[in-house]
Amino acid sequence: MSATLAIETPETVREQVIAWRRYLHQHPEVSFHERETSQFVADTLAAFGGLEISRPTPTSVMARLAGGAGPGPVLALRADIDALPILEANSHDFASTSPGVMHACGHDGHTSMMLGAVKILVSRRAELRGEVRVLFQHAEELYPGGASQMVDAGALDGVQMILGAHLWLSLPFGQVGVKTGPLMAALNTFRVTIEGTGGHAAIPQQTIDPIVTAAQVVTNLQHVVARNVDPLASAVISVTQINGGTTTNVIPGAVELSGTVRTFDPTLRARIPVLMERVIAGVTAAHGATYTWTFEPGYAAVHNDATANDLVRRAVTRALGAEVLVEATPTMGAEDFSAYQQATPGAFFFIGARNEERGIVHPHHHERFDLDERALDYGTRIFVAAALEHLGGDHAG
Repeated sequence: MSATLAIETPETVREQVIAWRRYLHQHPEVSFHERETSQFVADTLAAFGGLEISRPTPTSVMARLAGGAGPGPVLALRADIDALPILEANSHDFASTSPGVMHACGHDGHTSMMLGAVKILVSRRAELRGEVRVLFQHAEELYPGGASQMVDAGALDGVQMILGAHLWLSLPFGQVGVKTGPLMAALNTFRVTIEGTGGHAAIPQQTIDPIVTAAQVVTNLQHVVARNVDPLASAVISVTQINGGTTTNVIPGAVELSGTVRTFDPTLRARIPVLMERVIAGVTAAHGATYTWTFEPGYAAVHNDATANDLVRRAVTRALGAEVLVEATPTMGAEDFSAYQQATPGAFFFIGARNEERGIVHPHHHERFDLDERALDYGTRIFVAAALEHLGGDHAG
């Protein structure tokens, strides 16, 4: 690399980061199909120079930046790149051009602000010891998720710490939420089939009604949390689908229920399905019905390592000032960033992107989701500061 390479700054990349975000927003791709997105990322990184670029999976990208100041630790930074199967309702001039697919969770922003950070770090590699390894990860939105596949592909080999962030609509622009310990919940899904005996709706006494039984199961599953879980613990059981019946005058033979369970504590996560099946078995037996069910563990809880989270706090203070730091409120939402934390210490944090005055208030996964694009500059600055804090000067080691 040329010794005369101009030093990039957040100011010099700010407009490019916004342009990248808008391009990506116009061209979204769903999980495990991010072919054009990953190629765009790889081509953009290649134009920076000085990076070792690889493809750990067919639709992900990894960039390795070796510091110019000698050996040191390996710090990984992660951005997710996938979109959602949602028809966008926004009318701005960079709305999705892919019908039924939308960046409704901010991953376009995650990708663009990370590209900005990499561009700056490439120009400042002489200040770094060790390695910055940047993961542009596919398929965060769809289990089993891209993070575990990246780990299996060796993306974290030799990494001592990993950081990631989410642009967050529950926080206003100007705040960055950080927290040591549990931040996002473990994800589990369940499916129950309740089998009765169908028949004519006018003669219910000749049937075993699975709809009535299913209604009781739904109601009583709420007692698992209300009466079996410590009120100071956190757990959610939500039945989100009920399927059964074909017409108004027929009691069906079976009904299917499905939903999700969210927890932070691993012990509670293991206990809840035992309690759920006790309820399902008891209610169905009381009505003379039978059941089959599956309980499928998904993403583990995001649990922030204290040392990694301290690095985030220092980076935010260095980049933006301590006044923007707030204590993040844990959420029952899930994130496959936890797969990285199971392999190496890591921290995940929230960057406020809400703007009430401009109507940027819709939640994640909403058809009108949007971002205050000033938050992209915050993300770029924080990731650059984290690398300089951890790998630069006296902080390396």
